[in-house]
Amino acid sequence: MKKVITRFPPSPTGNLHMGSARTALFNFLFARHHKGKMLLRMEDTDKERSKKEFEENILEGLDWLGIEHEGEILRQSERTEIYKNYLQELIDKGLAYEAEENKEATAKVIRFKNPGKEVIFNDLIRGEIKVNISELGDFVIARSMDEPLYHLAVVIDDAESGVTHILRGEDGLSNTPRQIVLQEALGFETPIYAHIPFILGPDKSKLSKRHGAKSVLEYKESGFLSEAVLNFLAMLGWRSKTDDEKEIWTLDELIEDFDINGIQKSPAVFNEDKLLWINKEHLKKLSDDEFWSSLLNFANTDLKEALATKHVKDALLQDTRERLSVYSEINEMQEAGEFDWLLKDKIELNADDLIWKKSNKEETKKHLEKLLEILCDPKMGDLSKERAEELIMPYAEQEGKGDVLWPLRYALSGQKRSPNPFILISALGKGKTCSRIKYALETL
Repeated sequence: MKKVITRFPPSPTGNLHMGSARTALFNFLFARHHKGKMLLRMEDTDKERSKKEFEENILEGLDWLGIEHEGEILRQSERTEIYKNYLQELIDKGLAYEAEENKEATAKVIRFKNPGKEVIFNDLIRGEIKVNISELGDFVIARSMDEPLYHLAVVIDDAESGVTHILRGEDGLSNTPRQIVLQEALGFETPIYAHIPFILGPDKSKLSKRHGAKSVLEYKESGFLSEAVLNFLAMLGWRSKTDDEKEIWTLDELIEDFDINGIQKSPAVFNEDKLLWINKEHLKKLSDDEFWSSLLNFANTDLKEALATKHVKDALLQDTRERLSVYSEINEMQEAGEFDWLLKDKIELNADDLIWKKSNKEETKKHLEKLLEILCDPKMGDLSKERAEELIMPYAEQEGKGDVLWPLRYALSGQKRSPNPFILISALGKGKTCSRIKYALETL
């Protein structure tokens, strides 16, 4: 068996989106599983729409995902003379000819003489496919000797690069018969094809931004882990033949297990909630230090400064890990006011809100005075959340947890929903904890 060579040939006319990234991933996994290689080709013959910034976006997106190509990047815009030579060969053999583009046109195009036959090929996903190409007529393969069109250019590029397998989206299926007859005309070996079903939105229409799909680097900017996005892409229309229940994968595991027969024949459905779940599962694999340092990179400046202190990290780490599915949610929490208790020097309190259910002002005042006594001993320094819990819980269990812990939580946060009071005590430190309990007593 020949060494497997696949290729990923994006057009740099837009950013790398999830559908293209999945195609690149499947090409990469298939090649690596078979100890082969994936090549990268820029199909940049559309000079008006091809932009350097799009190429850079594609390359950065692939690099972030860990999808590696081998060898130099092939650019079609640099291969015009090569295409001209093959065009001339087809003309010399009588297999192509110059023709008017239409009856009114003076410009000449180059058409391929259609052999008018049934083309049969075996698709690795769809099985045997038969297409009679007679109705296509003599199709155009170049606008001029200097402007080859897609079908001719890709056939030449694939042959010269030694591509053995072409894994691409099902929108390329209609192109395959044309390319096979061109391969035969030029004496090239026909690669093995596999056409991957589309990715659809939840409403079963073609995937687009309105379904929540973004470009690959937009997911990076939103705080997703590259490992999670890669994992999610692999699961869009593929299942392991050895463990079809497994959903969390590393790249090395995917390479080891990837079987093209695991690609499903029906379209995959893009599910943003599933991506968030997969990202949360990958976040769980990070050490506390890895998680927190990456989180700080996404936090807004004022929140980042507050979270960077050790006692705040120690207090909030586990609660934050449990709540976040993606790093950018930390800023959504801030915008919703969930960190006002941490970021504001002074908080506003409502006296009635300090009182728990059937308790009263006198009882609440008594509990806050006792908490002030427990927590604000001049000999005592800042407390960890564990130590704060040890000191407070005996009294709370004696007097009623809600009666004691609710006014403490509200006094420290000024919010009806906040982390538990032991986390607040640890994060705020002794100074702010004591001053806020005193302010609550003044409010009562």
